[in-house]
Amino acid sequence: MSDEANLFLGLAGTLTGASAIAGVLSWRSPKPLPPTLTNLNARIKAWWIMVAAISIAFRFGKGGVVLLFAFISFAALREYVTLTSTRHADRWTLLGMFLIVIPAQYYLIWIDWYGLYSIFIPVYCFLAMPAITAIRGDTARFLERVSEQQWGLMLSVYCISHVPALVTLPIPGNDGRG
Repeated sequence: MSDEANLFLGLAGTLTGASAIAGVLSWRSPKPLPPTLTNLNARIKAWWIMVAAISIAFRFGKGGVVLLFAFISFAALREYVTLTSTRHADRWTLLGMFLIVIPAQYYLIWIDWYGLYSIFIPVYCFLAMPAITAIRGDTARFLERVSEQQWGLMLSVYCISHVPALVTLPIPGNDGRG
């Protein structure tokens, strides 16, 4: 059996065991379920969904993994931006982050252009974002807003995008195994 199949079977076995234990605990627990058991059941369900999503992505190869992590980056950046303070002047920068930077970063990973995807966000985007925001003319809390946007992009897109980038690394003896 391949390493991927062993990994999947190990994860499925672990999650099946966790689901069985949570099921027994829920069955024996007084109703309504205590918050800790509700939380446990929700986390186990989330892990089932994550394992299914990554398994499906791996079945589609490099493209599936790149698309899955692009979606994860989009969702993570969206959640991050909801926690930051933005103003009307930030709209073009935010639009660029979602519609230009995320697709460009993952396209560069797709075509395996290491020289550019490794510096695209921390160099080019970090220079362009404050300029775009400054052109809009709103200087209220400028440094705070720009730094929140830059580090949101760094954490939510740049760091996450290196997971599928690792799949493309040419590791001797690991050819074609992902």
